[in-house]
Amino acid sequence: MTLAEASHLKQQHSFVFIAKSFLIWTFTLTVCWLVVGFPLVVLMATGGALAAVALQAVLPMSAVALVAGGILAANALAIIVGAAMLTFKGIHPHEVRWLRWLNGKANPISSTIYAACPLTCDRT
Repeated sequence: MTLAEASHLKQQHSFVFIAKSFLIWTFTLTVCWLVVGFPLVVLMATGGALAAVALQAVLPMSAVALVAGGILAANALAIIVGAAMLTFKGIHPHEVRWLRWLNGKANPISSTIYAACPLTCDRT
């Protein structure tokens, strides 16, 4: 009975770890998409506006809703599929070198030196 309870707890721990990794990847990919993908968002909005105008003749009531919903759904699906792929490949956010900001670890190599520091700091 103890062995069965231990395996059950191990499966729960594994599921929690996978869910946590998936949620962290989803957050990270969303932030990266909003920051880095901004020019692509502008192009998608432009294309969406043109598609809504073109569909207005065919679907006068719901052209804008259809295009906007399609763009949002495609972006959400891309983020969720990307997070799922990274999670199930076993790549955890703690292992990625450029995600130190996510873990709260600062870059130990760089240090800030202000312009007035050589005059006012007690550096020897």
